[in-house]
Amino acid sequence: MKHLVLLLWALLTAARLVAQPAPFVPDNGITSPFHRAHVGEILFSSQAVAPDAYTDAAFTQSSLFTPKSSLFITVFLGTSLTNALHELAPAATAEDLVKQGNYQFTFYVDQRQVFVSNLHPGAPYATLKNTETVWHKPLVNNQTTTSWWSQSLWNRFWAGGGEQALTEGRHVLRVEIRPYLQTTTLQVGPVLASGQITLQMKTPIIDVSTVRLTPLLPYPGLPVSTQSFDVNKIKALKGNIEAGVFKAITSVVVIKDGQLLVEEYFNGATRHTLHDPRSVGKSFASALTGMAIADEFLPNESQTLGQLYNLKQYPHFTPAKARITLGELLTMRSAFAGNDDDSDSPGNEENMYPTADWAKFALSLPLDSIRPRGQWAYFTAGTILLGDVLEHHVAGGLEAYADRRLFRPLGITEYQWQYTPQHVANTAGGLQLRALDFAKFGQLYQNGGKWQGQQLLPAAWVTKTFTKHVAIPNRSNEFYGYLFWNKTYQVQGKAYETFYCAGNGGNKIFVFQNQPLVVVVTATAYGTAYAHPQVDKMMADFILPAVLGTGTGKAVIRSTSSDPAGRRR
Repeated sequence: MKHLVLLLWALLTAARLVAQPAPFVPDNGITSPFHRAHVGEILFSSQAVAPDAYTDAAFTQSSLFTPKSSLFITVFLGTSLTNALHELAPAATAEDLVKQGNYQFTFYVDQRQVFVSNLHPGAPYATLKNTETVWHKPLVNNQTTTSWWSQSLWNRFWAGGGEQALTEGRHVLRVEIRPYLQTTTLQVGPVLASGQITLQMKTPIIDVSTVRLTPLLPYPGLPVSTQSFDVNKIKALKGNIEAGVFKAITSVVVIKDGQLLVEEYFNGATRHTLHDPRSVGKSFASALTGMAIADEFLPNESQTLGQLYNLKQYPHFTPAKARITLGELLTMRSAFAGNDDDSDSPGNEENMYPTADWAKFALSLPLDSIRPRGQWAYFTAGTILLGDVLEHHVAGGLEAYADRRLFRPLGITEYQWQYTPQHVANTAGGLQLRALDFAKFGQLYQNGGKWQGQQLLPAAWVTKTFTKHVAIPNRSNEFYGYLFWNKTYQVQGKAYETFYCAGNGGNKIFVFQNQPLVVVVTATAYGTAYAHPQVDKMMADFILPAVLGTGTGKAVIRSTSSDPAGRRR
């Protein structure tokens, strides 16, 4: 009898397969009985689940959710995304469908629509759009530092209303996935999969009486401060970082009046860790350009590319390209068709990295015929050109020059460059230093270019650097100097203006105007939507009120021992 039942099931399955039309593109089909039982569903889990472990017990319908929790989804589809897109545009090719379409995600909290996002067509990859019928991705993953498109999606949801909706207590989160196709109009198909989970949201309560700040030790060039500050504010900040409210922070350093006021490390970092702050390194290119001009290796920042290169040997030569100046590269307002915020821009940095010669890539770009002349656009390849100019004009090359003119005078002996394919020190980013040495760089600017009585950087260059040369589009009251950003924090009814270095992941060196303050934050939240906003919140809600307000405790949490490892070697 058992054999007869199995035979009948096999015959019925075969009949269904024969009756079904062939898919537009071959896909993985139904991969398992569990898949068949859950077609059209999104299942949730608190950790990654391997395909061979898909069982009802591996997934959950409810979960406690804290800042340290993880949340994964597994999506079971009846057909691949490309086949679903084909239903929206039967005449389109598979190539056009994957280029113009993707998943649309809709998030509901307690039956209220909170957020809708049409994924950029670039992710998932075309092959996965064509074939996948089951996929598993993290929405939140506090177990590793990897970053998937699904995590960026969650971060957008969180910033776009999720945080306000998922308040303390019990909530039902529902997710729906549809196919969308963007041609001359937007077409959205029916729901491909949906699912929900009950989340018990719990925000950690920070008891500052249990938080201990790190005892301060002097560091070469940075004595320990004796000034007061709001200790409980900094304890609350430290507690929130350790509880995962602020994520992937590795260090917070505060220098006031040239002295070390706060120094805290997180997530395995120490005083001796070399941090990778990504594009913070661009600001070092600005400093080195100023030094090269002071040392007469370059005449001034008005020097043009036509004076530095034989541009006619590169594609897209025009007299206008020859007139581009170093100053325009320093302020991100050159005429090159390069915009890192536009994935379709020819000069987008992602197009540069696979090439064999980054400077040649930049010099070969056409000019932008649409962007208004002088308008700001973030252009990493432009800072590569600055590095290439320095490499070929300063004595001994860029790396040796930086060591001789900047690092050694600041007492910085432990650092690591990244390099271009030509093994030129990479001025686009990735320069690794200790957090305290990044603070020294900021303090150099706070001192008007002086360090321990020596004028390392002309004061006039610092003034030019800290000038609002150009407004940043689509940002209120934010500006750009010479590879430094500018913004103003509003804290307790007061305005605090700062020029600052910034890098992917939430990395910052703040140099405040009209306040003797330098703040360094390093982090590894690379590629996340929350990285920079969370640092703004740390600054506005904790750091600035603590160190510029009325002190409620002593700043000096001081060790009497020396720090041999921190001395110059």
